[in-house]
Amino acid sequence: MAKPPSSLKPLSPQEWETLMEDYQYGGSRRCRWTSANYTALPLLQLSLSSLLRKDFPLNLKLRLLVFLEEECLLAFEESGFEIEQTLTLILDALRPLIQAPIDGVSITYSLKDQFMLSTTSIFITATSDAFPILPQLESLIELLLTVINRPNHGLDRQTRGVACECLRELERAFPCLLSEIAGHLWVLCQSERTHVAQSYVLLLAGVVHSIAMGKANVSILNTSLPLVPFNFPQFLLGENCWGKEISSSSYKELRRVMSFLLEWPQYLTPCGLIEFMSMIIPVAVALELQASLLTVQLSGLIYSFDPMLCHALLVLCLQFPEAFDGQEGEVANRLVLMSREVQHYLVFRLLALHWLLGFIGLLKDGEGRKKKAIIGMSLSFYPTVFDPLSLKSLKLDLLAYCSILVDGSISPGGHGVLGSDVIGSGVSVVKLLEDGLVSVSGFKWLPPWSTETAVAFRTFYKFLIGASSHSDTNRILMESTIFHTSEGARNTRYSVDEHIYWGHPANSLEKRHTVTTHHWLDFSFSDVSVILKEGWVDMAATVVEFVLTLPTFMMQRMLVDMILEFQGLVPVMVSFFDRLFSCYKHRWLGERLLQTLDVHLLPKVKIDNRLGSYFPVFDRIAENDTVPPIKLLELLTSFMFMLVEKHGPDTGLKCWSLGSRVLGICRTMLMHHHSSRLFLGLSRLLAFTCLYFPDLEVRDDSRIYLRMLVCVPGNKLKHILNIGEQLPEMEITGQRQEPLRVMDSKISEIVGILRRHFSSIPDYRQMPELKIRISCSLRFQSEPFNRIWGFDLPANTLDEEDILPAIYATVLTFSSSAPYGAIPSCHIPFLLGEPPKSDYSLGQSDSFDIASVENGTAEGYDFKAPVMVELEPQEPIPGLVDVYIETNAENSQVIRGQLQNISVGIEDMFLQAIMPEDVPPDAVPGYYLDLFSALWEACGTSSSTGRETFLLKGGKGTAAIRGTRSVKLVEVPATSLIQAVERHLAAFVVSVIGEPLVNIVKDAGIIRDIIWKDVASDSAIDVTTSDPNSERGPLYLKYHDDEDERGSQVHFNKKEMGCFLILIFLPPRFHLLFQMQVCDVSTLVHIRTDHWPCLAYIDDYLEALFYV
Repeated sequence: MAKPPSSLKPLSPQEWETLMEDYQYGGSRRCRWTSANYTALPLLQLSLSSLLRKDFPLNLKLRLLVFLEEECLLAFEESGFEIEQTLTLILDALRPLIQAPIDGVSITYSLKDQFMLSTTSIFITATSDAFPILPQLESLIELLLTVINRPNHGLDRQTRGVACECLRELERAFPCLLSEIAGHLWVLCQSERTHVAQSYVLLLAGVVHSIAMGKANVSILNTSLPLVPFNFPQFLLGENCWGKEISSSSYKELRRVMSFLLEWPQYLTPCGLIEFMSMIIPVAVALELQASLLTVQLSGLIYSFDPMLCHALLVLCLQFPEAFDGQEGEVANRLVLMSREVQHYLVFRLLALHWLLGFIGLLKDGEGRKKKAIIGMSLSFYPTVFDPLSLKSLKLDLLAYCSILVDGSISPGGHGVLGSDVIGSGVSVVKLLEDGLVSVSGFKWLPPWSTETAVAFRTFYKFLIGASSHSDTNRILMESTIFHTSEGARNTRYSVDEHIYWGHPANSLEKRHTVTTHHWLDFSFSDVSVILKEGWVDMAATVVEFVLTLPTFMMQRMLVDMILEFQGLVPVMVSFFDRLFSCYKHRWLGERLLQTLDVHLLPKVKIDNRLGSYFPVFDRIAENDTVPPIKLLELLTSFMFMLVEKHGPDTGLKCWSLGSRVLGICRTMLMHHHSSRLFLGLSRLLAFTCLYFPDLEVRDDSRIYLRMLVCVPGNKLKHILNIGEQLPEMEITGQRQEPLRVMDSKISEIVGILRRHFSSIPDYRQMPELKIRISCSLRFQSEPFNRIWGFDLPANTLDEEDILPAIYATVLTFSSSAPYGAIPSCHIPFLLGEPPKSDYSLGQSDSFDIASVENGTAEGYDFKAPVMVELEPQEPIPGLVDVYIETNAENSQVIRGQLQNISVGIEDMFLQAIMPEDVPPDAVPGYYLDLFSALWEACGTSSSTGRETFLLKGGKGTAAIRGTRSVKLVEVPATSLIQAVERHLAAFVVSVIGEPLVNIVKDAGIIRDIIWKDVASDSAIDVTTSDPNSERGPLYLKYHDDEDERGSQVHFNKKEMGCFLILIFLPPRFHLLFQMQVCDVSTLVHIRTDHWPCLAYIDDYLEALFYV
């Protein structure tokens, strides 16, 4: 055994763990060990010597072996050390460890096993290219053979199994390495009776596989050469070491060994069987063995539920399909049963169905018998109630595949050999689809985005396209029974009112029956089978032809019924159409479906306000030029009649919305159809709309479309509409297209200002929210704190700060039931208690107090810690914030509790309006005034901008303005009101109007950088003025008849001084506007806002602002 060199200090177990971690990390951490010579040969010698140390824990020895396996060769390649010397050192360490007795502490079986595995791995990696180290390789194999040459020895059976696996890996790396001792290995296999016999059998199978694949002419039964010592086969060292063909004697010996090996599958574990078959099947092919030799021993795997064994069986079926001729049904049934075993993991059940799909696809059937068997099994493919959704999806795929087999069996141009059998079995494409969709019937009432809905329409899609693939021609899909006739049910010769006569040719008068098409839809396939069996040959062609058209009837009826009954499926159906239209090959299929909806859906829809849910389908019909627009135009005209008749005061914006969407569909027709095709029906619809529709904007838009239809040629009209479609304002992703809007210049300017403003407001659902900050302070009083927590302070030294109590590492957490979002906590490292005052009297039981700070000043600031509470309001409403404290006292006590609440008022929500980035500083006052004017107009009426939506910053969320107005009379002198505005609202004033008021406010110098206007008429805002000589307002109610003689007790404004315009932003996206008409003794405040709930708090706010 090599001793550690004196230059390296032996490492402790902790140091070894650090070394291995640093080597794995690399970089500078590895360099500090390599610089100390802990690398290459010294490190190898130190590692090998440490493996026999008794003070080393076993788990560390195992980790050290893995470390040598991963790092050994790389380190020696970097240092240029000879690999032969490295392997010699490892072998010299392995040999005494293998031969050492087991003591259960320093030497264990697990250590021996890991050492053999690591050494084998190092040898295979080091000698993968050639055989330059034959002595070392021979020594390793000889050592391993010594270990396995003890059959039936019970104590070390696990170690013998590991040695067999090491030899098998060496044989795999160097084929035919053990070919000359195959006879000894066969004897060992026959002698071993423990469970390790599997390892011996796999080792022998690996050697046989190498001999058969390499066609090496060696005698497997020869045991003349000794097992130990081992000599490298000389024929492997020659240039032409592989034979061209196996000799007859070797062939017989291989067959004899194969017959021995084929008796072992029943004793192997599932994983061992997979390894066994991966070696035996190529040998059977190379030796041209009969497949029956394998199936006799392995056919029992059909009845296994183990996934590994089923995989082995399918591998055998793939390699020898003729050996399982006639057993395809049993294999398929076993896979179906395996998918039903609920005790299996879901992944295995899914795998069984994947195997079944692949197995059915590999069937080669010239006469249709195997396909008939699969069709007969279709009833077992239906999903069950408690199947997971993923399993249901795969079973529905199986049903779709069966529909392809049924379709090809009875369709014209198909095989035609199974037609009567399939019809007689009662299996049809429509039955497979209808019965299959029962398992996912919840899609009818689930949301359109549910997974079950996606599975249902995925199945519908697979049934529709059938056997068609993107590489096939359209002929395959055209021959599908789903769309056997090119025009569907419209052009079939079996109409509803038509009667079909059929009877026996020999006695047609006695057995003649009359059946309408409705009866034919309920016609069973068993009845068709009776017709065929009775020999009514002249009726057979008619019956089969009608059976071919049944799927068309049923699929169309299913599609129409789903849309009529479940309107929530309309978006999913539209996506389904879009998927068909996105494929060039299946586009015609989508066109046929739209034609079906045009014929069978439009006459059945109910004309009421819920018709708008079908508009996405109508859009697809309108934009497809293969569908005549006549029926859709008639339906839309009737719908507009209904809107006009039922219009009333409660209609609101619904009438405008529905009318605009109808015009959007008309616009789509104009873009995709010829004008001559649309002229009569569309001109009638547009003329009625522009004359009688109750909404002015819809009337104007329809008048424009009517003029374009009458006056503009078709090509130019499409060009104009395409240009309008490309405008940025019309290209909002994921939203429907609006018709052209008509507005005057003033409204257009207002809308432009508001769009610019709202585009600067972040959408709180997509981006970080706007924050408001409330400044507070935390303090605690020394005397009650000491009394509660047991601290004694001398009375004569209370002015000393060093003896005052303190708290450390204070954490304040906040919560609120109001929509303020997540409130971050506040951390205070240190806070000193307030010294007691001479006139102190304890007014409350809690010595802690948190209070808001007004204007950033507070008495005794040194004994107060500033606290900033950050809120992200999702709605501008007042509320309370609960405060919880957790802190540490000087005696290490932890103090927890709740402090008084922080009140958040509506005034805490006031922020300045967000300024766009492209506004220069000198243009800020003008921008704010323009924004105030636009918001004042938008909040005052809904006829101009109430229908507009404005994109928020981020491009996803939108906002709409729904304005509300209010008014309040404030009876305070002008001087007090001006001072209150300057103190609390100066930051929000955007303009001052009126010469008297302008002079007073300007001279004070508090309000700056705004728009000053001496004359009220210059303002865009409508400022109500009153007669300066009037003693009263324009409307005055007398409470007493002699009120004029004794004077009024209610004083209105004597003289108007001017007006304040105040703009306040309420997060996250609302506004509050004040127009204060200031008079000498009273002020009239006009209020407008786009968030009406805030008005509930504004009255109290103004009272507190001006009267307190």
